[in-house]
Order: sequence, then structure tokens, then C-alpha cells
Amino acid sequence: MASYNEISVPTLARLIGTPDCPVLLDVRIDEDFDDDPRFIPGAFRHPFKDVLDLVDELQTRSVIVYCQKGLKISQGVAAQLRASGVQAEVLEGGQFAWRDAKLPMVMTEKLPPLDTSGRTVWVTRHRPKIDRIACPWLIRRFIDPKAQILFVAASQVTNVAERFGATPFDIEDVYWSHRGETCTFDTMVEEFGIGHDALTKLAAIVRGADTNRHDLAPETAGLLAASLGLSRMFRNDLEQLEAGMLLYDAFYRWARDATNERHDWPAASAKG
Repeated sequence: MASYNEISVPTLARLIGTPDCPVLLDVRIDEDFDDDPRFIPGAFRHPFKDVLDLVDELQTRSVIVYCQKGLKISQGVAAQLRASGVQAEVLEGGQFAWRDAKLPMVMTEKLPPLDTSGRTVWVTRHRPKIDRIACPWLIRRFIDPKAQILFVAASQVTNVAERFGATPFDIEDVYWSHRGETCTFDTMVEEFGIGHDALTKLAAIVRGADTNRHDLAPETAGLLAASLGLSRMFRNDLEQLEAGMLLYDAFYRWARDATNERHDWPAASAKG
């Protein structure tokens, strides 16, 4: 059982991928990181000796700190943050406990380079429908919560990527794109190494909606309808993305927690 100012691995696992997930701060020393260069989904790395540089950024956020074993380094960092007015807890057992629970971890060698603000930058075609909303949702919920998403004219995606140091996705002939019968969302789940049951269910729905394969999951038609509706509601792609984040949050929670739940009329409690 987690002690005061600690959070257990199962409790954190329930928060990963949701809009309520705290900031995840990896403070492992270089030797420990090199031993296993993977992140807990959504985490970012920062030197433990310089953690007070983050106080202004973290002042209004809840923070989970982890080192290799959840002992002196993460305990000290979390205490420093709390002393500076930041709400901070330690992951019980650290990265080892998360790893030993066989929970998904992000393959860091697949991460694009960070910009001067410490975030990944991605670029794709404007006027998104399915994959170009689903992928940014996946990136922000499981890879880089601070990721910047750029929507530009289709003819300029490659040029913008080169000039602005952005990573192109969901266009032809780039790494982060469709492969065979799978879509870009599938590619990201596989390459980052974050697959688990809920994301597998969601990926089938996204793939079906994005490739006109409604036989893959009964929910596919609903995602397509909602996505096309959003594309008609918003002229601003970034406003559409913000609305789409809520849509995918709902589909993810359904895939994780509610696939066996049914709804009928009259309500079950009123029958008989």
C-alpha cells in the first residue's frame, strides 16, 4: 500500500491516457536511464538537481515524480517541489515497479527531437477528419502532453516539416503513416510500444473509420459520423482538435471500462 505522498502503480495506471493525468516527471540519473531508456507514457525527463527550474511551470499542476526505485532521488525531488508550493507525489517503487507490472512504456528512440520549449512538434494536412485527430490525441495523452500540432496545406507538409523541424504524419511516404491495411494511429501505437487492450480496441475503430472498413468494429460508423460532424462544426483546425480530444477521451474510456455495459428501455431497475 502506498504511503503518505506516494501513489501506487495501479492507481497511476488508471490515470494514464486521461485528461486528469498528473504531470509525470522522470528524474532518473543518466546511468539508470541508459539501463532502460523508456518512459512511462506521457512522462518527460529533467535533471533532479535542476528541478526547481520547473516550479513556475508546475505551480498549478499535480505532479508524480519517479526515479529508478522511488527512493532517495524521487523522494527528495517531490519534497523540494512541495516546499515550493507544488502538489507532488512519488511513484511507489519507481520505474522498476512500473516495468515489473508489465505496463506499457514509450520507446524513447522513436521520439522526435524536442524544440527549444521541450516539446515535440508534428505537422500534417489541414482539415482533419479521423487519423489526424486520433493521432494528436494519442500523442498528447500517451507520448508528449505538450506536443504542438501544426495543420497546413497538403502540398506544404513536407516543406513545413523541413523548415520548422516538425515531424510529418498521416501523409504518403513518411514514417508515421499508413502501412498496408493499417492506419497512422496503428503505426504510432506499435512503434511507440504503448499497445494495451483499450488502445487495441480503439485502434480497430479508428482504422475502420479511416479506411472505410466498417466491418472491423460496430462502433466505427459512430466515430465516422461524429468526426464528420465535428469537421463541419469547426473551420479552425485547432478548435476542432480540442473538441476531438474530448471525443477520443470518451471512446478510450468506453474501450477501457464500459465495453460490457448495455443500455435498454425500460431501464433494468424498472423492469418486473
